Amino acid sequence: MAERVKDMTKGRPAGLILGFALPLMIGNVFQQLYTTVDAIVVGKGVGVEALAALGSAEWPNWLVTGLVIGFTQGFSIRVSQRFGAEDWRGLRKTVAMSVWLALGIAIVATAVSLGLSRPILLGLNTDPTVLEDALLYLRIIFLGIPVIMGYNVLSSILRALGDSRTPLAAMVLAACINITFDLLFVMVFHWGVMGAAAATVFAQFCSCVFCFLAIRRISCLKMSGEDWRPDWSVAWDLVKLGSPTAFQNGVIGVGGLAVQYVINGYGFLFVAGFTATNKVYGILEIAASSFGYSMSTFAGQNLGANRIDRIRSGMRAGAVMSAVTAAIIGALMLLFGRFILSLFISGDPSQTEEVLRIAYHYLAYMCVPLPVLYLLWIYRSALMGLGDTLVPMISGIAELAMRLLMVLFVPHLIGNDAIFMAEPAAWAGALAILCSVYYWRQSRLLQAAKAQGLSG
Repeated sequence: MAERVKDMTKGRPAGLILGFALPLMIGNVFQQLYTTVDAIVVGKGVGVEALAALGSAEWPNWLVTGLVIGFTQGFSIRVSQRFGAEDWRGLRKTVAMSVWLALGIAIVATAVSLGLSRPILLGLNTDPTVLEDALLYLRIIFLGIPVIMGYNVLSSILRALGDSRTPLAAMVLAACINITFDLLFVMVFHWGVMGAAAATVFAQFCSCVFCFLAIRRISCLKMSGEDWRPDWSVAWDLVKLGSPTAFQNGVIGVGGLAVQYVINGYGFLFVAGFTATNKVYGILEIAASSFGYSMSTFAGQNLGANRIDRIRSGMRAGAVMSAVTAAIIGALMLLFGRFILSLFISGDPSQTEEVLRIAYHYLAYMCVPLPVLYLLWIYRSALMGLGDTLVPMISGIAELAMRLLMVLFVPHLIGNDAIFMAEPAAWAGALAILCSVYYWRQSRLLQAAKAQGLSG
C-alpha cells in the first residue's frame, strides 16, 4: 500500500479541497449505506417496533460516540499543523500521545456508558414496547467503543496528513462486511436488533485494522521507543484541543436527547417516522462533513506553513462548492425522498402510511435550508483547522439552546411543526456565531501575516 499523504500548502485550493473531499464523500456514502441497511433490514425484516427501538437508541448512541470522536477531531488539528510545518519529530510525538489518550478515553467511556444505558433510556421516556430492544442494541454498540475510538483516531490522523483515500477504502470494506453480516444475523439467524448491532461493531473493527496497517506504512510515522514515552506537555495540549470539540458534540447530543424525549411521548409510530428520516439525514450530511474535514486539513496545514492567504481563498472555494452541492442534494431528496423513506417501513398498511407521512414531512423541513448545514460545517471546520475549538464549542451550545427552544416551548405556539423545525433552527443559530468569528479571526491573521511579510 503506497503512501497517500498530501501536502495541501501548494497547488490550486479549490482543486485540493474538492480532490480531498471526494474520497471522503464516497467513503461517507458507504458508511451511511451500512447504517441505512441496519434500519432497512431491521424495519423490513423485524418490523416497525424494532425500527422504533433503533430510533430510541440513536441519540444516546450519538451522544457517547460523539464525545469519543470529538477528542480525535481535536487531536488531528495538531497533527495537520505539525505536518504542514514539516516538524517530523513533533508529528510523531503528537500521533503517539493521541493514541495513548484515545486508549484511556475509550476505556472510561465504555465503562460509564454501559452503566448508564438503562437510566438514560428510562429518563428519555422510552416506550416500554421497545425499551429492552433499544437497551440491548445500545449495550452491544457501547462494548465496541474501543473499536470506534481506534478507527476514528487512526482515520483522523490519515486525514490530517492529507490522505482521504485510505479512510474511503476502510469504509468500503466496512460497508460490505456490515451488509453481509446484517443479512446473515438478522434475516437468517433472526437475532433482531442484536444482530444489527453486532454486525456494525464487527465492521468497524475491520476498518480499524485496515487504517492501522496503512499508518504503519507511512515513512514520516516510523515510530521509535522515544516517541511512545509519555510527554505530558504534548498530551495536555491535545486535551485542550480535543476537550472543547468533545464537549461541543456532547452538547449537541444533549439537544438530540431533548428532541428524543419529546418525540417518545408521541408513541412508537412517531418515533419510527423520525428514525426513518434520521437515517436519510445521514445521506443529506454526507458531502457536508466531507467538505468540512477537507477544510479543516487545508486550514491546519496552511496555518502550519504560514500560508494565510491560501486559507482565505480556500475558504471561498469551499463555501461556494458546499452551498451548491447542498442545493442539489436537497432538491433531489425532495423529489425522491418519499420512495427512499418507504424502504425502511413495513407492517400494517394503516401504520406504515402514518409513519411515511411523518417521515417525509420531517425530511421536507430539512431539505429546503440544507445549504445552511453545509456552510455550518465549512466555517466550523475552518476554525478548528486554525486551532480554535472554543468557538465551535460555543456554537454547539447555541445549537442546544435552539433545539430546546423549538421542542419545549414553540410547539405551544405553532404546534408539532416546531419539532420538525428544531434541526434547521439549530443550524442557523450555530452558523451565525461561526461566520462572525471566522471573519474576525481571518482578518487578524492576515494583518499579522502582512506585518511579518508572510502573507505571500
